[in-house]
Amino acid sequence: MSMNDIVREALDYIGTQYVRGETFLNSEKSGAYFCLRLGLRENEVFSVAFLDTRHRLISVEEMFFGTIDGASVHPREVVKSALKHNAGAVVFAHNHPSGTPEPSSSDKALTTRLIDALALIDIRVLDHIIVGGSTHVSFAERGLI
Repeated sequence: MSMNDIVREALDYIGTQYVRGETFLNSEKSGAYFCLRLGLRENEVFSVAFLDTRHRLISVEEMFFGTIDGASVHPREVVKSALKHNAGAVVFAHNHPSGTPEPSSSDKALTTRLIDALALIDIRVLDHIIVGGSTHVSFAERGLI
């Protein structure tokens, strides 16, 4: 295990312990958390924060892993995990290893597909955070959700 992997795992653990049970209503707070968790990744990682009905963090899962410019995300697997965690809401996050957090058209289309899939089981999507290094873009802040 490299030093970078050890540092990343320590940051993941500290970040998760710090926010477990905290509300994820604020895109600045969730964006800062995901910048810490995903900002140094060299490949694309798609994560989901599972929240209870009061939007308190239950768990965060890194669900899909990709290459330097994309990851395949499967809505069916997101729905299964949301049900497993008994989530009432979710926040999606993924990184752009290029360092530019601007949403692509495929990011927007994927978010719509996930919102539609989760709406069938009454789970709200609160935000989709895209991380580029130490900066992020929030779909909720931009009115895309």
